[in-house]
Amino acid sequence: MIAYKKVMIYYFSGTGNSKNVALWLSQQAKEKNIDFETINIAQINRLSIPQPEKDALLVFVSPVHGFNYPPIMLHFIMRFPKGENKVLLVNTRAGMLIGKYITPGLTGIAFYLSALFLKLKGYAIKAMYPVDLPSNWISVHPGLNKRTIEFLHIKNKERIYKFAQKVYSGKTDYKSLREMIQDIAISPIAVLYYFIGRFLLAKTYYASGDCNNCDICIKACPVKAIIKVDKRPFWTFKCESCMQCMGNCPKKAIETAHGFVIGYIIVFSMVLLVLFYKYFDLFFFKIENEILNL
Repeated sequence: MIAYKKVMIYYFSGTGNSKNVALWLSQQAKEKNIDFETINIAQINRLSIPQPEKDALLVFVSPVHGFNYPPIMLHFIMRFPKGENKVLLVNTRAGMLIGKYITPGLTGIAFYLSALFLKLKGYAIKAMYPVDLPSNWISVHPGLNKRTIEFLHIKNKERIYKFAQKVYSGKTDYKSLREMIQDIAISPIAVLYYFIGRFLLAKTYYASGDCNNCDICIKACPVKAIIKVDKRPFWTFKCESCMQCMGNCPKKAIETAHGFVIGYIIVFSMVLLVLFYKYFDLFFFKIENEILNL
């Protein structure tokens, strides 16, 4: 039994994972004879979003950046017009493979924050579904071999098909809520990433001496974050760190110091923590002695 006559799938994708999920969901809609529309939000006017059809099932698909939806998707949801449609929230996150076991990534606050915004607008959240596809954060995570990538795609395509069959029939899927404790635990990182971290990472991209100024990165950037300065690509603060530029560069000339920045932040945080506890304890030790001597 099919519960919906139309499915509208809004997606953002840097290296292709979320695009694949959107296409898999579209394929299932087609097989079920459901009218569907697949919309790449990077290619539309996100300041004036048309009202979706009244009875359509809405699906939002996006990668997780900094344990949240990237700003382009988050702001799109914040600007989305009010309505009463049913909604599915889907994210793609860094999956790895140990033997035949797919290790899950971390969603963080991506689902909860987006669900809150949409709920306040009148929508009903029917599913929150994470998809563990190959990690594309190639500046930090180790590169995955061909076997691992193919395995993750095959298994997740099967999972998406089963998920689509379930939710297109009107059922719900809230299994991601099982990860709520760990998602909430890393929420401070998500907040720091949104207000500070994403801007730091944006400024770590650069074109090496192998760059031949083909401008592919500039033309293909989904958020128009790369401009030309002194005849070289220059990354602005609009960068979403989606890695599309690194993946598309024919010369592999785009590099970034993400690992160095993250390592520096961790070490700096540890130093601050040690100093805090050292002087915090010393301060209260002195107060305690003064009280005892009264």
